[in-house]
Amino acid sequence: MTASASSIASTEAPSDGDHGISLSEATRVWARIAALSFGGPAGQIAVMHRILVEEKRWIGEERFLHALNYCMLLPGPEAQQLAIYIGWLLHKTKGGLIAGALFVLPGFLAILGLSYIYVLFGHVSLIEGLFFGLKAAVLAVVVQAVVRVGSRALKNGVMRGIAVAAFVAIFFLNAPFPLIVLAAGLIGYLGGRSGIAQFKGGGGHGAASGNIVHDRDTALGEALPDHAKPNLGWSLRICSVLLLLWLGPVLALFLTLGPNNVFSHIASFFSQMAVVTFGGAYAVLAYVAQEAVGTFGWLRPGEMLDGLGMAETTPGPLIMVTQFVGFLAAFRDAGPLSPLLAATLGAILTSWVTFVPCFLWIFAGAPFIERLRGNRALSSALTAITAAVVGVILNLAIWFAIHTLFGQVRPIVTPTGSVDMPVLASINIPAALLSIGAMIAVFRFKIGVLPVLGACAAIGAAYVLFI
Repeated sequence: MTASASSIASTEAPSDGDHGISLSEATRVWARIAALSFGGPAGQIAVMHRILVEEKRWIGEERFLHALNYCMLLPGPEAQQLAIYIGWLLHKTKGGLIAGALFVLPGFLAILGLSYIYVLFGHVSLIEGLFFGLKAAVLAVVVQAVVRVGSRALKNGVMRGIAVAAFVAIFFLNAPFPLIVLAAGLIGYLGGRSGIAQFKGGGGHGAASGNIVHDRDTALGEALPDHAKPNLGWSLRICSVLLLLWLGPVLALFLTLGPNNVFSHIASFFSQMAVVTFGGAYAVLAYVAQEAVGTFGWLRPGEMLDGLGMAETTPGPLIMVTQFVGFLAAFRDAGPLSPLLAATLGAILTSWVTFVPCFLWIFAGAPFIERLRGNRALSSALTAITAAVVGVILNLAIWFAIHTLFGQVRPIVTPTGSVDMPVLASINIPAALLSIGAMIAVFRFKIGVLPVLGACAAIGAAYVLFI
């Protein structure tokens, strides 16, 4: 990535004032944040806030939240985009590249290693037991996500109605996730423009409470750095480079391998996903599962749960579960390559087309972010999309529950497709008991995600080995 980084850095805007933070020091801090970025976007954003705002005082509360609100409007993982934004604000393009790349690198390497273990030793009893336990815990985590996002987003009857409509659309009508996002955003935008009170609302996961660190008391200060001011020429140059880095490999694969090759499918599908992944990883997983399992046949339903278990237990954005999907897709359709080499290339390709667009969204829009401040219509669109996401995550929770707790499903034909319904007699009692225990731990005793995942994995391994 060094040559590409040099190309992008050459498009740099005028330099800003000296805030006293060296790039090498910032790189060490971004590496530390990356190593601690467990727990989904809420946890990752909290880590960044604690280190960058409260501990280092590099950036103030107001600027941090303003950047977060902008990232919430974008497709893709908002925590990584927030890291890119702040890295760019502190050290221009090079800083944004370093912050964004470091944010995903530890998780990429960890999931790649776990993917090797999965395909090479996945049928060993110990490995099967670990993933059996992880599936039960992941179900509890997804249910927790429904409750957490729902409590924040569904503040009135209109928002609850949008959530219900989204659930019906994706669960019963097989409506594609991008269409649901588009419809919800349009409804919210029109509602905001009309001044309807129910569409007002603030997004975001929120920052840590306590004494507020004001912008004026930080290293960056209140002034806008020179490079952060809108510069159309710089924006056009950097967007051109990033578009080439993103879509160039996609076009090359289509031209050299043809449109029906597995790598062409991976590149085009996950490039499309990068444009429509509003609402976080849990929401888009329903879309990925719908396509990867049902349309492409890259993996089985239970394997989606295994991949999510990997993403939950490793640092980085949860959307990195898509790397596991690309890994298995190429592993099972390797063509002339060895399966492990094809799988590795599939994982790299998936991550590349998933995360390169995140740099594009930030570098293209961040200099113009001030124009978004106080825009009610855009805020209302985000509010409606967040409400729709609750319905989509509920669909994901039900889908996971069906394929975790029951050994057999029966498709029920509908006018728009089919709906998988469980065969009640095929219920997996140990999985059900373990899932109930995980939910009690999460909801009743407020135990963190990682301890629950670890405990369930250990119980699953013990169950398979000794019972």
